[in-house]
Amino acid sequence: MRTTDDRYAGEQARFELALRLIRHQARTHIITECTGFSQDRIRKLYATYFKHRDGKRIKRHRGKSPSSVEFFVRNPWVQAEASLLTHVFAVWGLLRILPDLATAAVTPADRQAFGESFCAAYEAFRAENPDSAITFEHAWGLLNALTAGDELLLLDCADCSSFYIHDALALDGRRCPACRLPARRPGSQAGAAAPGAD
Repeated sequence: MRTTDDRYAGEQARFELALRLIRHQARTHIITECTGFSQDRIRKLYATYFKHRDGKRIKRHRGKSPSSVEFFVRNPWVQAEASLLTHVFAVWGLLRILPDLATAAVTPADRQAFGESFCAAYEAFRAENPDSAITFEHAWGLLNALTAGDELLLLDCADCSSFYIHDALALDGRRCPACRLPARRPGSQAGAAAPGAD
């Protein structure tokens, strides 16, 4: 009886993780990787629990996940948010930051545990940055790029010593986005040009 209960609990946890991933608009291959569910089962879960619900529509994205690292360094604001998310990954045990600022993936005990930790990390990040342009899929790609270590690196800022993500092929004077950012975002009252200014 206990074996049956354990199996049911495990199935229920995978079911809840699948719904959680669908809410984050994760692509099917990510949901399958984290839960082991088939594509057909994921489509049925979406149709049953999300497709015909009123309110905010949960989109289902097709094709490959975004993988361009240029997204994370396209401007200092996104780069700063991506650097913060890298810190969150490390706090949640998804990423190990080595003494020389290299990164290494933390191999989870199982993919379900990894999926749950990843969701928790992303949700913590979004709670502090609700307007961030970094989607769940972007976050997934960021972690993969950091652990691959060939396009995105971690550097320590020459001005403030905090670490930040850096395009391996770019030159930025080794200054983190926070040290390069103006006081406010473009278009804000303080950052706007004074009337009559050129």
